[in-house]
Amino acid sequence: MTEQFDTLIIGGGLSGLTAAHKLRIHSPEHRLCILEKSAVAGGVIRTHRENSYISEIGPHGFLDNCPESRQLLLETGLDKECVRAPLINFVRYVCQNGRLCCIPQTPKKILMAPLISWRDKLRILSELWTKPIQGEPTVAKWVAHRFGPALLPFADAVFTGTYAGDYNELTIDSVMPGIRALEKEHGSVIRGLITRMWRAKRSGQPSKKLQMPAMTSFPGGMSRLNERLAEELTPGVDILFNCGVDSIARRDAVWQVTSEGGIHTARNIILALPVNAALRLLQGMQLASPVKAIPEAWIITVVLGFAGGSSLPPGFGYLTPEQEARFTLGTLFSSNMFPGRAPEGHIVFETLIGGRRHPERLELDDATLTRLALQEAREILNLTGEPTYSKVLRPEGGIPQLGRGYPQLLAWRDKLVQDTPGLFISGFGWEGIGINDMIKTADRTVAALLNASGTEEHQAEIKRVYF
Repeated sequence: MTEQFDTLIIGGGLSGLTAAHKLRIHSPEHRLCILEKSAVAGGVIRTHRENSYISEIGPHGFLDNCPESRQLLLETGLDKECVRAPLINFVRYVCQNGRLCCIPQTPKKILMAPLISWRDKLRILSELWTKPIQGEPTVAKWVAHRFGPALLPFADAVFTGTYAGDYNELTIDSVMPGIRALEKEHGSVIRGLITRMWRAKRSGQPSKKLQMPAMTSFPGGMSRLNERLAEELTPGVDILFNCGVDSIARRDAVWQVTSEGGIHTARNIILALPVNAALRLLQGMQLASPVKAIPEAWIITVVLGFAGGSSLPPGFGYLTPEQEARFTLGTLFSSNMFPGRAPEGHIVFETLIGGRRHPERLELDDATLTRLALQEAREILNLTGEPTYSKVLRPEGGIPQLGRGYPQLLAWRDKLVQDTPGLFISGFGWEGIGINDMIKTADRTVAALLNASGTEEHQAEIKRVYF
């Protein structure tokens, strides 16, 4: 007879591992099983280690300003292993007219920087009297409307760096719902932020200065996060690898999950999957999804290492707005960010290629990708000599693109979960694509499951923008 679990978690990426970890903590007797389609846990998080070089196929780190993520680090002991690169200590650049321009990170420094004219700076301040735009505007349309066209190249760089996306397709309601809610409530983003600060001060909350977070990773790369979570779960939790799920169905108050490994049953299931993978499994549900799939952007990473004599500018790296007509989306100065990313005396950087605007570049062979990435790096970074190391890293999945209709998709998910006993949904692209987003969503999912309720109510977060 097939063993019945309390909860089956479909997906062994960060969302699934975090959900399992939280269930183990809050309900030690909970019978759990994770079904993972690949041979290893981790989902989009993948570290490549070769010849003493460390690079990332997925996210390169996460900001340390998320309470849920900090708690997870404490619970797993990973807080003692973290390496941090404080944003306040590292310069970020945008490629403008073929050269690297430093991007300040505080409002005062932004106002004083010579990146845009004083006329354009006054236009930014006029946001206080600009009426909210209606509908679901794209990020590009919204930024131009509220702050003026001078900020478009910088907005382009931010959302290219975050989503590998096209800010003419991403919508502000989808990628920054907290900021959009602030705008609608107060008529102005600036006024809304000032009002929030004033209310916090009046309520007696401690004054918060604009503190810059730190980019956080681990000495051996981001895969350490997955590895540690998996270590914490075993023994006690079955993790079935190479076990892709074909279908789910609820019969007689029990979920039946059909996978490559057979049929599994449970009272609850958590779909800890990227949006499109979850939508495929949910196609047969009574409440039909408003969309069959959402667009994805795929990126390739070209890793280049150089020996002594070569150097990188100080800082994290740079982004390239589309108007620069460059081959690459941007470059991360990996050996600047974290120690031990390259052999002693060497440097390493990771260049990103493709994205939503240029999917055709994903079809190029490794030699061509390396040659073109190196050519551009020489032009922008003034590098000479030949690389001592090169590697092309191709992804196994794309980055969900949060565009028109995405808020309606979230509303459908919440309604579906509320109306379907024992169904819970989290994962890559549900309410964000960052490490912190996935940990927070997994946290809320477990709280809802243990409270025998649907998705928990939560206020849209106001996310700060960091280049």
